[in-house]
Amino acid sequence: MISVPSITRRRSAGPGRPASGERDILAATRRLLSGGANFTELGVQQIATEAGVARSTFYAHFRDKVDLVMRLASDLVATSFSVASAWEPDEGVDRMAGAFQEVLGIYREHAGVVRAINEVAGYDATVRDFWNGRLGQFVDRTLAVLRVEQEAGRVAASVDLVSVARIIVIGGERAIVDQITAREPATDAAFARELAQTWWLGVYRRGPVESRTVR
Repeated sequence: MISVPSITRRRSAGPGRPASGERDILAATRRLLSGGANFTELGVQQIATEAGVARSTFYAHFRDKVDLVMRLASDLVATSFSVASAWEPDEGVDRMAGAFQEVLGIYREHAGVVRAINEVAGYDATVRDFWNGRLGQFVDRTLAVLRVEQEAGRVAASVDLVSVARIIVIGGERAIVDQITAREPATDAAFARELAQTWWLGVYRRGPVESRTVR
């Protein structure tokens, strides 16, 4: 697993209770990003002004903009992970499709943040490793579920669990980003259904593969 750098703020309002200034800065940044702002070009002063706080307040809660974007990303991952990890195989493919549609809704709600993460990860190794580490949570969860299913005989013994968990999670996340970026929300239900079928039939209930001679 990739080690994930910790996000240490200079001041804390207690677990789960961000200080008002911090909360205002996070909300202001989301608004700016939702309005089409480029995260790299956003200045700290612009963010502080939008939040209605002093520039010094920004630095009281965040080391820099990298710290800020990782905090925004953490909030996105925590919300989507709670939805995705709630699904269990005995709920079937239809419930999986429903979970994917919920995740799509979360990604659309935080589309500006998603864009910022991909933007900054393209040139900043800290953010890139951070995001890969966060996706690792989904890989670990999927791997754990698949191991139980394989031991119970419901996933084919031939499935390479580590490889397939990485393929469907990392590939699925890339597909979700593409969906919210390139297609309209009206297509999300069909996309979620097809993504669920891909996971279900390709991994969870994969049938035996017969050897064939290529001619």
